[in-house]
Amino acid sequence: MNRWLLWVPLGLFAVFFAIVAAGLMRPKDNIVESKMVGKPIPEFTLPAAVEQRPALSSTNLATGEPQMLNIFASWCVPCIAEAPQLLELERAGVKINGIASRDTPQDIANFLNRWGNPYARIGTDVRSIVQLELGSSGVPETFIVDSKGVIVHQHVGDIRKEDLPELLKIWKEAG
Repeated sequence: MNRWLLWVPLGLFAVFFAIVAAGLMRPKDNIVESKMVGKPIPEFTLPAAVEQRPALSSTNLATGEPQMLNIFASWCVPCIAEAPQLLELERAGVKINGIASRDTPQDIANFLNRWGNPYARIGTDVRSIVQLELGSSGVPETFIVDSKGVIVHQHVGDIRKEDLPELLKIWKEAG
């Protein structure tokens, strides 16, 4: 009877090891489910982030045409990586508006001068209030908004070259 008690800790360890191994072998889920997809863009009004572009409000996103709303920051390295793709989307005819998160006008202007400015309008969200209302967890993050101002897609992270065909397809269907 006492010999069986010696095997209990080993058995418990084996069960624990099996549970951990099963969790590690499960494929990673990179998809973030947004609670805002299918809902109207929240009402907001942001001041202009830089002199070269007008301010941004929620009414600018319900104009009868689909648009993209990109949340970015000058201090964000992935925002630099996605800059060429945003310029390519702009060249393809996509109207892109920006929200600069937790940034200064001078840093935003320097960022745009260095990496390009695909934005029609840029609002500054110094305290990330609008960013949080949109359900955004960080920068960069991009929303596709349909012609009525309803969010139809949320892209978390930087836009990469391989993302362009899918984003253009969603944008065109949002019209």
